[in-house]
Amino acid sequence: MPVFIMLRGVFPLTCFVAACAWQAACAKTLDLYWVDVEGGAATLIVTPAGESILIDSGNPGGRDSKRIVQAAKDAGVDRIDYLLTTHFHVDHFGGAAEVAQALPVGAIYDNGIPEKNPDNPADTSGSFQRAIQPYSEIKAKRVVLRPGDLLPLKQAAGEKLSVRCLGAMQKTVSNATVGKSVDCQNGKEKEKDTSDNANSLVLLLKFGQFDLFDGGDLTWNNEAKLVCPQNLVGTVDIYDVDHHGLDVSNNPLLIHAIEPTVAIMGNGTTKGCGAETFTALKGTSSIQAIYQLHRNLRKDSENNTSPELIANDEKDCQANYVKVSVAEDTRSYTISIPATKHSRVFQSR
Repeated sequence: MPVFIMLRGVFPLTCFVAACAWQAACAKTLDLYWVDVEGGAATLIVTPAGESILIDSGNPGGRDSKRIVQAAKDAGVDRIDYLLTTHFHVDHFGGAAEVAQALPVGAIYDNGIPEKNPDNPADTSGSFQRAIQPYSEIKAKRVVLRPGDLLPLKQAAGEKLSVRCLGAMQKTVSNATVGKSVDCQNGKEKEKDTSDNANSLVLLLKFGQFDLFDGGDLTWNNEAKLVCPQNLVGTVDIYDVDHHGLDVSNNPLLIHAIEPTVAIMGNGTTKGCGAETFTALKGTSSIQAIYQLHRNLRKDSENNTSPELIANDEKDCQANYVKVSVAEDTRSYTISIPATKHSRVFQSR
């Protein structure tokens, strides 16, 4: 009789766990990892349904891919379901082939691999073609993202998750305004960007009440097009600071319009953390915290956030990542730097 009672107590729980594993339908957190790739870009996302998304893949050479794979291991991920490449600069696509050697890749989403150097179509050196070859040879489904496209994500129980392309190849979605109107009268333009940065994919992740904006290396004039004359983004919880925090990007018109609560900057020890960028971020009243992957070690050390919000202090660092976990009900999210024991909870908008 005692054994029978014990089995009766265990059986329903066992069935529940098995059902969750089979259906991937048990609501849980949405987890995001800003991987330290030394001034490149790599953001790993693990969805409540157990799928994985990698936005950009850092540089080639083994260092960055190992860091991405380690973050995936920490997250319990053994494959990359969706690899998104925002544009074709080596600090954003260079580690992809190496990651693919360690983790199977289901599908690759990008602007379509260009035949010529997108920064200089007249370049006949072949250097771009040699750099892009490992990426082009990854065995995976290939999809060219267009403005308005959605990733075909599996849904778990609970709030809906979506990743939508708002812009690509200097074109934007054509839907009506989703955010409040923006006063663009005092905006200024900068020199036209003829590099592939201007072609960056612009992505908006939505999970219930939580929103994340990722514009890759989108630059100043094209950032303005997202909110002038119409705000096509709305307001967000987290702004993945464009272009590593360089001043050629991070137009105040964009930042003020999307009203982020938190900014996370994928900078390097001497790359990013621009003075204009910090002025724009600190001048945005909605922002409660600015996180950096690295301390700025240049002489302009005033262009740093609070010490506790910096994941890595030294040039030869431990590659600490910044992690975001969005609660199941999406009403709050926790930002942490696990290696330093920092953790802070924010309320979703």
